[in-house]
Amino acid sequence: MNRIFAALACAGLIAASAASASAKLMPNVTDQASRFSGPGVYTGAPALPVTLSMVIAGGGPSNFQTVTLVKTLAGDKTQAELASLTKKFGKEKIGNFVKVFNFVVADTLKIVKEKHIALPSTPNPNPKDGKALAAALWGAGQTGNGFNVEVMLDRAVSHGIHDQVMKDIDAKYGIAADADYHAVLNQAMHDLASVYGLDKSSM
Repeated sequence: MNRIFAALACAGLIAASAASASAKLMPNVTDQASRFSGPGVYTGAPALPVTLSMVIAGGGPSNFQTVTLVKTLAGDKTQAELASLTKKFGKEKIGNFVKVFNFVVADTLKIVKEKHIALPSTPNPNPKDGKALAAALWGAGQTGNGFNVEVMLDRAVSHGIHDQVMKDIDAKYGIAADADYHAVLNQAMHDLASVYGLDKSSM
């Protein structure tokens, strides 16, 4: 009988712990498993002014380049960051990250146009302010239980469009390249958060 009570008490503690963890989640964030990044899916409206700022920081809708965006975000630490990422992931995975990110922006803008979604006329934050943009993107990835790069991408364009873009990546480059893109982007965001001292408690 004591074992039964102990088991029930343990189950109750686990349930309470799970409820507590869920209670910490930010509005419109669920603990549903994302594709590459563990728990965290954002189902709310996208933060389009931040998305527009990111696209402009990378060279604009018609000339977006991943490396241009990294240069804007990392500033004088760009070469060190690229060297660090290359050392960690290798040239092939970094190459996948660069080409897939270029495709992601082009594909997203195509989907947005097809869905007749109006982009804002004014970006926010200033696309030339790398630290402010890094902070906005880092904030977009917060779940309430830390940073999740797929929540950041959900907030950037909506979960539905992010999901469609991932399917398009898989069709064009394969799921391994898709995984590389998410992994490198996640690491780059954590590196930027460390450089700028962004919300260290959630890293």
